[in-house]
Amino acid sequence: MKRRVAALLCVCMMTGMLVTACGSGKTTTDSNTDSDQQAADHVAELIDAIYVQEWTKDTDQQCEDAKEAWDALTDEQKKLVRGEYADSDYFGKDTGDASADDPLNEDNIGDQELLVVSFGTSFNDSRAEDIGGIETALQEAYPDWSVRRAFTSQIIINHIQARDGVKIDNVEQALQRAVENKVKRLVVQPTHLMHGAEYDELAGTVEDYKDQFESVSIAEPLLGEVGSDASVINEDKEHAAKAVLADALEGAGYRNVILRPLMVVAGDHANNDMASDEDDSWKSMCKQSGYFDNIRTQITGLGRIKEIQEIYIKHVQEAMDSQES
Repeated sequence: MKRRVAALLCVCMMTGMLVTACGSGKTTTDSNTDSDQQAADHVAELIDAIYVQEWTKDTDQQCEDAKEAWDALTDEQKKLVRGEYADSDYFGKDTGDASADDPLNEDNIGDQELLVVSFGTSFNDSRAEDIGGIETALQEAYPDWSVRRAFTSQIIINHIQARDGVKIDNVEQALQRAVENKVKRLVVQPTHLMHGAEYDELAGTVEDYKDQFESVSIAEPLLGEVGSDASVINEDKEHAAKAVLADALEGAGYRNVILRPLMVVAGDHANNDMASDEDDSWKSMCKQSGYFDNIRTQITGLGRIKEIQEIYIKHVQEAMDSQES
């Protein structure tokens, strides 16, 4: 009798466990999936927090936190990262070796600084070849000046810092560094293509610091001064156009197309908006049109072309001459 009661109790306990499990509606697999998504969502929140255009005193720590949380994810969890701006490519995409690029953020500047200001790119190879190409050419042309770097996009600065541990100055940080190093003569060379909102904003920031240097000047962007209308072709535009054609489009006809970005840096827009296999990329739309026999893409920025670098060198010299006069 006791054995029967014991058996009955065991059956009841097992039945209760089954009922409890069924009533929860959760399986072990479901629980794991929820946990994976929660971990991925946490990383997405941390990435979204640094996808901002303003630097704060918390930014450095936020970048470290985002990378640490990403590194703690499994490969499967990393695939689940999705946020307002975040995705698995933020940390996971291979854009080249970050160590091949020099952020040019050291002190010991001296009396004369040439500050090269770019929008920036998180594509390591392009940053080293395009922006780095211009900076190197300027340093070789003006060995008595210290070349330093600043980016205008804090979003890109944060991306590089979080992913690769490389710190690049924003414009205000670079100007403050120049002040603290007691720079006397400052020339700012934007790598922007033309005058526009980015150039005007840069000029405004430099204006706030001008009284802290003996002389300050801002050189022209790549395509030079704005003409009286869009049809005006100045010398810089002509030289830039010839340099691009000589470097990329020889032998191309109307049925054969080479797509190449008219951008100093071949970064995200060049790789994704122009050359990707997505339906709305330029390459895909050209294929879909049926107008062309052959479509090729060249993912190279203007900054690595010697003739383009020479235009920037000329603009810097003009800015230096304006200080002396």
